[in-house]
Amino acid sequence: MDRTENASILVVDDDHDIVKAIAMLLEKEGYRIYKAYNGLEALDSLAMNDIQLILIDVMMPKLDGLSAVMKIREKKNIPIIVLSAKSEDSDKILGLSMGADDYITKPYNPAELTARVRASLRRYLSLGAADSAARGDTVKVGGLVLDKAARQLYADGEPVRLTATEYKITELLMENAGRVFSAEEIYSRVWNEDSFSVENTVMVHIRHIREKIEINPGDPRYLKVVWGIGYKIEKL
Repeated sequence: MDRTENASILVVDDDHDIVKAIAMLLEKEGYRIYKAYNGLEALDSLAMNDIQLILIDVMMPKLDGLSAVMKIREKKNIPIIVLSAKSEDSDKILGLSMGADDYITKPYNPAELTARVRASLRRYLSLGAADSAARGDTVKVGGLVLDKAARQLYADGEPVRLTATEYKITELLMENAGRVFSAEEIYSRVWNEDSFSVENTVMVHIRHIREKIEINPGDPRYLKVVWGIGYKIEKL
């Protein structure tokens, strides 16, 4: 059974027509849709409903999308996909830096949107909780311990809060400690789609992980950059 079926998705945009169109598109895929039209409404809906994924616009009244993402990330690690008319790399990096898992530019391709939603939900629901619970093992690298059953990372005994995407990247690198992965390979294996100009996207997530697990992110012990090649978790 596909664990992504019947997932609940919150669609947030101040344009009612866009919310309606996305809701119709995703409802045809079997998802339960909740709607909000600004960041404050999104936070209220998230507090009242069991949401598995959020699609959120950037420019909105009362509370903009990126500010809402930052507030959501204080308590929840559910997938967040930012929808924005801004397509510059700097805008994408900003969205990812605020805590988003993915970034889709408007006008969006309906097939791409549903594929990104499906992939994000699969990472969050299936690849994380279900599969790891079945394996029920742990991975240890130095002071890092990845409890795959609980989908929880510990650094020197302290729990580390990771987003679903950060968790999958960490799991990939820890399971293959010492091996260098290019940004393209990380993207294709974690996002489950072909990679194209993905260095910035992966770089932002790597930086977030490093800030969470390293005592001194500027001189990391675990998560290393191999310049011109990629990234690795040092085998200790």
